[in-house]
Amino acid sequence: MRALEHLLVLDFTTLLPGPMATLILAEAGAEVIKIERPDGGDEMRSYQPRLGPESVNFALLNRGKRSLALDLKTADGKARIAPLLRRADVVIEQFRPGVMDRLGLGYDALKAINPRLIYCAITGYGQSGPRAAVAGHDLNYLADSGMLALSAGSDGAPVVPPALIADIAGGAYPAVINILLALQRRAATGEGCRLDISMSDNLFPFLYWAIGNGLAAGQWPQPSGDLVTGGSPRYQIYRTADDRFVAAAPLEQKFWENFCDAIGLAPEYRDDRRHPQATKAAVAALIRAHPAAEWRARFVGKDVCSTIAATVEEALHDPHFAGRGLFDWGVTAGDARLPAAVVPVAPDLRAPPGDAAAPPLGEANPTLAP
Repeated sequence: MRALEHLLVLDFTTLLPGPMATLILAEAGAEVIKIERPDGGDEMRSYQPRLGPESVNFALLNRGKRSLALDLKTADGKARIAPLLRRADVVIEQFRPGVMDRLGLGYDALKAINPRLIYCAITGYGQSGPRAAVAGHDLNYLADSGMLALSAGSDGAPVVPPALIADIAGGAYPAVINILLALQRRAATGEGCRLDISMSDNLFPFLYWAIGNGLAAGQWPQPSGDLVTGGSPRYQIYRTADDRFVAAAPLEQKFWENFCDAIGLAPEYRDDRRHPQATKAAVAALIRAHPAAEWRARFVGKDVCSTIAATVEEALHDPHFAGRGLFDWGVTAGDARLPAAVVPVAPDLRAPPGDAAAPPLGEANPTLAP
């Protein structure tokens, strides 16, 4: 039995944060029904590239869900969704504050017909506060939280992160965590609740150390100036002779000593507390003198906490990840198939590896909308 079997989730979200959250719930066994506009549905359906008739993004994020196409601005649309709202366990929405209330589908209205409902709203800045109604995207939330300022390129300017951190780590994951907590409380009390998930709020856990250093010691972090922002030779990225990169993280002294031995660092540079910049330059020169294959061979079995930065394609073919079964589940669209999006659900809590498709727009209308 999957962990969330018999749970009904109504998903009013689009694009990434909400769909990723409901994908996790679906993979754990919940029945997830996407509520979409009849005129095109989720915007992500139109994205490129394609996987069969759907966009790759949409197929990956909506594997195993169902689709109900309704115009919620009409009396007919509201009447057709009413039976589902009365028996739903979870509603997830991603509109700006007040939109669901104007549709007559806000928490207070739904609580009146379903007091056990867990209502989860994911927004950029939360349901209250001066920025509650401000439009934004992942990069804006990173900038407002202070996280972006700690990421610097060679010219000292912040760099665009390679992942949508706020959408997933600040939105989707906290939504799932809080939904599961709310379900546990409902099991004890019988009552549902409203969850206010702010993607920008949820970036601050990642900055716990920066806030602590600043408030307790007056040492506000700087890009390339602190332990985990590039200020230490023990937590650094070094270029190889063939323009690959060594990700070196030998923070603890025993790992640092192993690393110094493996690269042949001269004794005068090994105490990096005295002249960290000189040590960093010396390590960089040594790493730059040999290609990635040389360093990969030298690091094997040495406990140096250092690896060659892989491309995404290389990571997909890494025998470690493949051997752990990360890519055994599949998403299909027509005759096309890809490995499914990896989700943080333990294998014992989900169905055995298999294939599933994302739903065509309105696929569930004949059976779910009277």
